[in-house]
Amino acid sequence: MKKLNCPISASARGFSVTRGFSFVRGFSSLFVFLVIIFPAKSGHTQTPDAVIENIVKEETTHSQLEKLAHELFDGIGPRLVGTPQMDKANAWAVAKYTGWGIPAHNEKWGEWHGWERGISHIDMIYPRIKSLEGTQLAWSPGMGDKTVTSDLVILPDLEDSIAFQKWLPAVKGKFVMVSMLQPTGRPDDNWQQFATKESFDKMKAERTALTAAWAQRIKKTGYTNKTLPLALEKAGAAGIVGSNWSAGFGVDKIFGAYTKTIPTIDIALEDYGMLYRLTESGDKPRISVHTEAKERGVVPTFNTIAEIKGSEKPNEYVILSAHFDSWDGGTGATDNGTGTLTMMEAMRILKLVCPHPKRTILVGHWGSEEEGLNGSRAFVEDHPEIVKNIQAVFNQDNGTGRVVNLAGQGFLHASEFLTRWLSKVPSDIRDSIHTSFPGIPGGGGSDFASFVAVGAPAFSLSSLSWSYFNYTWHTNRDTYDKIVFDDLRKNAILAATMAYMASEDPVTTSRERAELQVNPRTGQQAKWPTQTKAIRKGGLD
Repeated sequence: MKKLNCPISASARGFSVTRGFSFVRGFSSLFVFLVIIFPAKSGHTQTPDAVIENIVKEETTHSQLEKLAHELFDGIGPRLVGTPQMDKANAWAVAKYTGWGIPAHNEKWGEWHGWERGISHIDMIYPRIKSLEGTQLAWSPGMGDKTVTSDLVILPDLEDSIAFQKWLPAVKGKFVMVSMLQPTGRPDDNWQQFATKESFDKMKAERTALTAAWAQRIKKTGYTNKTLPLALEKAGAAGIVGSNWSAGFGVDKIFGAYTKTIPTIDIALEDYGMLYRLTESGDKPRISVHTEAKERGVVPTFNTIAEIKGSEKPNEYVILSAHFDSWDGGTGATDNGTGTLTMMEAMRILKLVCPHPKRTILVGHWGSEEEGLNGSRAFVEDHPEIVKNIQAVFNQDNGTGRVVNLAGQGFLHASEFLTRWLSKVPSDIRDSIHTSFPGIPGGGGSDFASFVAVGAPAFSLSSLSWSYFNYTWHTNRDTYDKIVFDDLRKNAILAATMAYMASEDPVTTSRERAELQVNPRTGQQAKWPTQTKAIRKGGLD
């Protein structure tokens, strides 16, 4: 009997074929069982259309996305590089793949500053009592059992760096406010909906002027946004207070601290503006700050790798790609939890409906993308034997929306094979996808660029915004409730279908590069990116 390349398997939903026989009683039951596993036309491989129908059916009727999201975002939480939560996520992913019958492992690629976030208590205690919305930044030094209560001072607008050095001793024992006062906490689309044009234009002009003036204020200190906190720390400040507003209601971007001994905290725009105005008017507000964090020393960092081995061309690879790490203001749900779940779900389905693909289908969940694509860059450096034999890479990393854009990344013949594979994607998904060929190669932004830089055909599955850049990208609001599961289900079907089609294609993809044109976004001649080395030791200086 000819072996089926892609028969239906029950193992990915937790059903063991071997265990299944223990429930079979009698010849007739055994016959029924064999009919279920081996259809009447068992001498033939399934057609691509049949496999894709099974992909759609499995995701439609047995989706695991909500369960995976709950376990990862609610249970484990954010996945900042160097934290115990990142370690837990790596172990969780390996356990999930193993449970689905997919071999998986964690592969060390570097070392990082180990740190664990603790609680943040930030309160205004004068001129009235109010608990403030805020948190410490990533890698901010912990305060132990100490709580510091003090006044605030605003970074002054001085003539030059000499004047700033004379002023610097005034920060001793104070919390220093280092962000500008925003003229509005309303997003622009709210203004567009309700304001007069004159009012909206006036606000925008004021904001533009204030932003430029604040940048000049910092420049005149003689420091940068990165070095200024260290200067204030050295001068004896009690802490650094900022507000990195993300242009939406109640949303801030939460990045990393530069201080080594004093806390760096972000306070939401609404509360930050109140403190700024009180300080500016001479009311001398006082805040109480207590933040906890654990230093973990130098810790190893990993990529999680899993693969469904190819049956005919095991040394050629189709790669599903998504970064696993996140910033930790929220739980990293849409950056890049949704990309992670899309690829996990695609792998689960492929193992179920096509356990013996022609080419190996490998998934990479990369670490430390947020600090410079480090996990994927390390993988490219460490595995030239895989990179040279890549059929295609599909990466997803820009939020919960359904995929609507696919570009050729500068590969001359990308349209031939991508269009061929897309033709088998269900029309309700395919018809919403805009393609552009040959496209312009991505030099950064997400992990597909690590592969493009070395000439491997890698592509970004780019999705609808859902207010991604304002409301969830790197923010304190990037949480489970922002996921649109209907869109995510479409993405899982798309990723599984594209990976399947790429794995079965008798034609090996071309790596020939197109002659690049002017980039319409920049107006500059596009250039092919060059390989950038991974940062193997991070945050240790």
